[in-house]
Amino acid sequence: MFQGLAAQRLVALFFAGWALLSFPLLALWDHDVQVWGLPLFPLALFVIWGLLIAALAWVVERDTDADAVD
Repeated sequence: MFQGLAAQRLVALFFAGWALLSFPLLALWDHDVQVWGLPLFPLALFVIWGLLIAALAWVVERDTDADAVD
């Protein structure tokens, strides 16, 4: 089912997203601190979410011929 490097990268991104958006790591960002006038917790959530989407787009849109194993 999961053959190829792209599929393995997608599974790794899933588990990375799961870990980054789980409670113990999210608790690190829950402080009364503001960055550029924005609260740190929602800003960190948005940045993590955006980076996961960018990494997902990079994996999906990559040339599959480069990952093919003969």
